[in-house]
Amino acid sequence: MNEVLRQHAEQQFATELAALKKSDKHPKPPNWVLSPWAVAIYLLGGKLEKGVTITPKYIGDRRIIEIAIATLATDRALLLLGVPGTAKSWVSEHLTAAISGDSTLLVQGTAGTSEEAMRYGWNYARLLAEGPSRTALVESPLIRAMQTGQICRIEELTRIPADVQDTLITVLSEKTLPIPELNAEVQAVRGFNIIATANDRDRGVNDMSSALTRRFNTVVLPTPATLDDEVQIVQQRASALSFGLEIPAKLDGLDEIRRVVTVFRELRSGLTLDGQTKLKSPSSTLSTAEAISVIVNGLSLAAHFGDGHLNAENMASGIMGAVIKDPSADHQIWLEYLETVVREREDWSDFYEACRAITQ
Repeated sequence: MNEVLRQHAEQQFATELAALKKSDKHPKPPNWVLSPWAVAIYLLGGKLEKGVTITPKYIGDRRIIEIAIATLATDRALLLLGVPGTAKSWVSEHLTAAISGDSTLLVQGTAGTSEEAMRYGWNYARLLAEGPSRTALVESPLIRAMQTGQICRIEELTRIPADVQDTLITVLSEKTLPIPELNAEVQAVRGFNIIATANDRDRGVNDMSSALTRRFNTVVLPTPATLDDEVQIVQQRASALSFGLEIPAKLDGLDEIRRVVTVFRELRSGLTLDGQTKLKSPSSTLSTAEAISVIVNGLSLAAHFGDGHLNAENMASGIMGAVIKDPSADHQIWLEYLETVVREREDWSDFYEACRAITQ
């Protein structure tokens, strides 16, 4: 197998992208590898001529993906907004892979992201030897995307300090990035755009200015609408991750996945699925991404310290770790959920016993 721990989307799904490109007869915007129609098929899945099947990368409302793609076909930037774990980064990467063929032009937002990381920096050895020059300039992914007519991804935009965020205003308004030191500018080539992601939990950390917000079209990615949708997402991603990590365990059926997703959905919403019992919600996010991590961790335990089959005992510690983020508050909420909900479900006795065994 490939030695790379995690392939980029355009590498992992190169066969599907090549098949789409070959069969794509629809009009393409400038510098797009695929047409908007083909990009939608790549994200949502479907069948092509000669029986080629494209696997879905996003399971949810088709219209959300269509709006996102249509936005990128204009000169408006795209902001994917939602709670943690709603596949914002996943959708961003796959949109970029399908449109530009290269998802690596990425600025990762953190509290320490500087203006140099967003715009450009300098090779100080050359700067001292030659003075300001184009060869001394260190280009950011944003500049490279502008020069090549590709998409630049900006992850966790609201984690970036507000003054650094606002360096994007000129880029989004004028489609240029000034370089005052050289009395020059970089002008964006047709096809250039930005996909930014932000999560609802970061509101109030570094809120976007109204001037910057106006320059994005915002698409909200919701949590999966139904239990079955979320189970399908978790099963698909957990299977792909365990295969890529070469975990020698079997994901037999969906029963254990359904349990994990049920627990997460009930605690997340503060209500059991039948609507009969109100629950206290813990401080943790309990996102779909965390459910995937619980299943993959359970598969690893089953493979290396069990019989190779996923069961309740393998998942108990992972679920507890996902739920209890604040020991003083979440521990009691988890105990109450076990005693009032899980204990009363007849076919969940093994799950209850496994969780109680490690819950002090």
